Amino acid sequence: MKMPSFQRVCFFVMLLVFQYPLQAQEWLAAFHVHENDSLPYRFLLPEMAGQNEKILLLIFLHGAGERGNDNQKQLIHGGAFFRDAVVGGSQPAMLVFPQCPEDDYWANIKKTRTADGSQSFQFFPGNPPRAAMQQLISLLDSLIHLDFIDRNRIYLGGLSMGGMGTFELLSRRPDVFAAAFPICGGGNPEAIKAFSPELKAWIFHGEADKVVLPAYSIDLFKGMQDAGFDVKISIYPEVGHAVWDEVFADPQLLTWLFSIKK
Repeated sequence: MKMPSFQRVCFFVMLLVFQYPLQAQEWLAAFHVHENDSLPYRFLLPEMAGQNEKILLLIFLHGAGERGNDNQKQLIHGGAFFRDAVVGGSQPAMLVFPQCPEDDYWANIKKTRTADGSQSFQFFPGNPPRAAMQQLISLLDSLIHLDFIDRNRIYLGGLSMGGMGTFELLSRRPDVFAAAFPICGGGNPEAIKAFSPELKAWIFHGEADKVVLPAYSIDLFKGMQDAGFDVKISIYPEVGHAVWDEVFADPQLLTWLFSIKK
């Protein structure tokens, strides 16, 4: 079957990157095309990508405020942190930051504004994935088959809407990820039944978060703990929704994450 012209262009860009290592590691723009739809994403590769050594893969999901199609806003929170952590460091990695469309969500959720101005969420893990999640799954499936990716070291994280997407993707592709770090997210505890028992997780939330209440993370932590998962949680006192600033300031996150293998 003939590859669509748009997909051929994206494939050609990726092929150039894999064949000719970059002199300076910078974020590159690409699009993943699946069933006549596309998902923009940014990716970063170490100079040795495509050589003999296999590298880890880290996928990070942004929040609702970074949705769109500019293929840039998704780097606002975490882009510099993860880039600086792996460029020139001892952990060569492929970093992937996809961007959700403006009118969609990563997770299958319903959001309701309550009388006090806060938000409540319903999660529907048994429903079909939203369009953005379908694209994300297709992108993930293509990435894990790259020859230089170490399939025992694939990690997933996200913040706010992306934290919710993290929990959902863990249930939709349970055998892929070695570890996950959802930040100020949430999900339906029923989805835990689909998680891989080998999964390790570190959950983060601000105690003063009024946008996504910490109870959503705490309920998932307790559910995973009761089910026997290797999971821990960090609740930051007096910190609101932007808890990711605290998380990215903690060097222990990547030390913990990159030490985990399936």
